[in-house]
Amino acid sequence: MSQTEMEMSGSPAEGPRRTRTVKRKMWGGLRQKWKLLGLFEIDQQHEFYSLTCMMKEGLSAAVQNAIDNPAPDELSEDDYRLEVTQIHKDFVMETFAGPVFASLRRSLGMTEKDYQDSLSSDGSYLQFISNSKSKADFFLTNDKRFFLKTQNKREVHFLLSNLRIYMEHLEKYPHSLLVKFLGVHRIKIPHRKKKYFIVMQSVFYPDDRINARYDIKGCEVSRWTDPAPEGSQVIVVLKDLNFEGQFITLDQQRPWLLRQVEIDTSFLQRLNVLDYSLLVAHQPLHQDERHQGHSFATLIMRTKKSWSFITTKQMTSRSVITGSSPTNAGTPTVPGAVPEEDSTLLLSETDNRTGSRSAAESQRGSDLGSAFSGRPCTEQPAGTVTDSMELPDFQAQNRRLLPNFKNPLHVIDGPDQRYFVGIIDIFTVYGFKKRLEHWWKRLRHPGKAFSTVSPPAYCLRLCQWVRDHTK
Repeated sequence: MSQTEMEMSGSPAEGPRRTRTVKRKMWGGLRQKWKLLGLFEIDQQHEFYSLTCMMKEGLSAAVQNAIDNPAPDELSEDDYRLEVTQIHKDFVMETFAGPVFASLRRSLGMTEKDYQDSLSSDGSYLQFISNSKSKADFFLTNDKRFFLKTQNKREVHFLLSNLRIYMEHLEKYPHSLLVKFLGVHRIKIPHRKKKYFIVMQSVFYPDDRINARYDIKGCEVSRWTDPAPEGSQVIVVLKDLNFEGQFITLDQQRPWLLRQVEIDTSFLQRLNVLDYSLLVAHQPLHQDERHQGHSFATLIMRTKKSWSFITTKQMTSRSVITGSSPTNAGTPTVPGAVPEEDSTLLLSETDNRTGSRSAAESQRGSDLGSAFSGRPCTEQPAGTVTDSMELPDFQAQNRRLLPNFKNPLHVIDGPDQRYFVGIIDIFTVYGFKKRLEHWWKRLRHPGKAFSTVSPPAYCLRLCQWVRDHTK
């Protein structure tokens, strides 16, 4: 029998092996094609279809549990340590610190029903294949509103062990650019390795008009990505070197952005983390959107969205993020919403929109600009402004007039462009391995800026990048 005939006949054991080989080759070809697309639907032929179906079922039940057992107004230590296990037919889903994340979602203006509907809609999840070196898997809900990312055990432990101070930071600075974590879960499937994953609010939502996306670390080594072919629908997240020669043009909102980046990176420095990214995307404003902020009705809406009436009880509760007043209790609002009767308090903030800029606002802009004066991050801990200066809450908390738009905490409108901005990937601790990597990269890339530097240096460098690339 010839070799060809032997291969064609084969043994019974060779059949399944050959089938698996063919499937791997076909799958490899599909993955190469998908890498060009970046974002695609997880249909029934996809390797993650079964997993994502289980995730949807498990998340729906987990959120239903939050609906049936609402988070208390004041969180306890038990809420931070709580683990809830729900047994399903083919898997087990565990939810960590559920009441804490439910209270955060509530403060962000989300109803649990909307959250549940988005996570468990009939539409398939989407997979995002990025040019990141991360080994994590990235999924998006079908409406692209929420990101789901697999994490290792160490990263989940880091988040949960620092969850209280993360929540306190968002309470102190409600308009923070830090990614908003909305849930932490673990799924156990028989005969398979258990997976941890987190649910996050997508910074780039809604993305239907975005025409460029960037992942910024403030350095140069390995920070170039080949752009997508002109006119194609390929989604490519570009990097620092791709952004050179461009600016984030904000005009009067620039001081706010500079200060908020400083506040958030100083907080991350306290956590001893590095290698986080500043996500930036932009899309052109339509003509009607450029003048939308000038109308009195829109200013009222933006003011209501941006300022909160904080009671003494809420101010003293360090574990709950405030977002509504007693008179509006139970009504989900964006962080900073105020009742109707208080919405005119800060209309003077918008005088510049109607032709003149008030002296108070000019002074505030000057104060915020001087706050970001180039001092190293080590000299400006996150609480400096609040602790050292007698400022109104809106200044101490670095609030701004939020745009009347979806996802307002991560959207900033300039004169001609709408920008999406957020800080992500905050789990890399500057430990022994990263210190070794720092010294190795110093030898390999002498005189060049690379990502692995100490947290104070990383913080300062990213702040400098924002200062240099905004106007």
